[in-house]
Amino acid sequence: MRKLRIGVVDLVTKAPTRALFARVMHANLVSIMPQVVATWCEEEGHDVTFVCYTGFENLLEELPDDVDLVFIGAFSQAAQLAYALSNLFRSKGAVTVLGGPHARCYPQDAQKYFDYVLGFTDKALIRDVLQDCSAHRPAGVYLAASQQPLALPGVRERWRFIEPTLRKAPLIKIVPMLGSLGCPYTCSFCIDATVPYQPLDFEQMRGDLRFLLQKFPRPRVGWHDPNFGVRFDDYMDAIEEAVPANSIDFIAESSLSLLAEPHLKRLQRNGFKAILPGIESWYDLGNKSKSGALKGMDKVRQVADHVNMILRYIPYIQTNFVLGLDVDEGPEPFELTKRFIDMAPGAFPGYSLLSAFGQAAPLNLEYQSAGRVIPFPFHFLNNNHAMNVKPKNYSWPEFYDHVVDLTTYTFSWRAIYNRYKAIGDTIPRWMNVVRGVSSEGFGRIKYHKQVRHLLGADPQFRSYFEQGTAELPRFFAERLRNDLGEMWEWLPKGALHHDPNAYLKSQNGHAPTPVSVRGTRISTNPSAATAAPMSGSAVAVSA
Repeated sequence: MRKLRIGVVDLVTKAPTRALFARVMHANLVSIMPQVVATWCEEEGHDVTFVCYTGFENLLEELPDDVDLVFIGAFSQAAQLAYALSNLFRSKGAVTVLGGPHARCYPQDAQKYFDYVLGFTDKALIRDVLQDCSAHRPAGVYLAASQQPLALPGVRERWRFIEPTLRKAPLIKIVPMLGSLGCPYTCSFCIDATVPYQPLDFEQMRGDLRFLLQKFPRPRVGWHDPNFGVRFDDYMDAIEEAVPANSIDFIAESSLSLLAEPHLKRLQRNGFKAILPGIESWYDLGNKSKSGALKGMDKVRQVADHVNMILRYIPYIQTNFVLGLDVDEGPEPFELTKRFIDMAPGAFPGYSLLSAFGQAAPLNLEYQSAGRVIPFPFHFLNNNHAMNVKPKNYSWPEFYDHVVDLTTYTFSWRAIYNRYKAIGDTIPRWMNVVRGVSSEGFGRIKYHKQVRHLLGADPQFRSYFEQGTAELPRFFAERLRNDLGEMWEWLPKGALHHDPNAYLKSQNGHAPTPVSVRGTRISTNPSAATAAPMSGSAVAVSA
């Protein structure tokens, strides 16, 4: 195999930004799998240039020149940017590969713009791509390993790619680690719902934690596990055997069902400083929030008490909600969330608008069968800039009235001050203030108000939401063009639009034609592969 010049690009964000929260945190929201792929490529003897785009760099200046092969990891919100980058690299003779959540959610669309689109990705699959390294056009080939990788390079092996990215973080520097893949819960809207839970090597974890204590006086680690601590005692035993108690600050996503008081005491002893549980709904998913059959106000009281108990041990908590679920009806779900904010003032609420990300979850087939999925450009599919599922029990103006009201209540000066007062530690309390006054708080209030205004004032805008027209409203078109900036000219023809029902059609036999690649396992139907993304989800203190 000839020695290749390879670029690996991790798209943390979709556009340039100067937001305060982005300045503080974007360099900490990197994905692990682009670093893994870069490590594997070097182990195969190739030259690798790694780029992490946080929105503060000049992307065109950062990109490697004269490369043979480029891997791009992207969430769907960065898909249009990824498509433009692929077009740019292809124009220079490079072969391009897409991995990450977008590759898993929308493989049929991504195949139009990349030579390879990757699902489950292990080292053998990467080796197959490197050996083939050929253009597949006009339609790229979809590749998926038969299962999740059983092992991944740890922090020590990935350090060459971690360290320069951490230098971009001006204040808080968080090292990404991963202890498991998949999730035991089956939340119908979640990309991990159908991915079996699988712990990774605990001995490697111990070695990585010891390694970090050689690099920092007090490291910060963000666990990228979809649900940290499923094998709680095994995790804690590994941490306690590896490093002195409370010598590393940890951040993790977990579920309330795992956060009983004895567990919280042990987490506190071991330096856990932030936890991100999912509440999702006041009417559903009681097993995940440890509320059982409780619903409505009874669940609010129980969850608020639990969250307040958590804050006695863990100084920062973000509680995640999904707005617009089919179980929601009328003002009550939003009013209940307000009561929760009052009863648990120290929690930072993360709101996500219900979104159907292609074939991420089987539930999306129901939305597509019912004709409820709206073809918003991928650029706006970040759980906040567009809700691409028509609500079941609300008109669009009614829904956005509730969203604006709840967001305004959540990020009022009164609520921000109460959140500040409820937390004792300096960094967590000021992090909540920064988030409230930045793009996640004031910025979202402004954005949701704009959408609500246009729903009432612009008939074409409202018609797009109601699926009466396929013409993209000017509000979205202009925003997308401004965000892409210099990359707009490289966006391929047709790349603003996609088939929102591609997943449903693939189930009816409209699968892409397979392409033979030397030694590679081919998935003839991307929707049938339980594909883990090349770019894993990042632990973030944002929704």
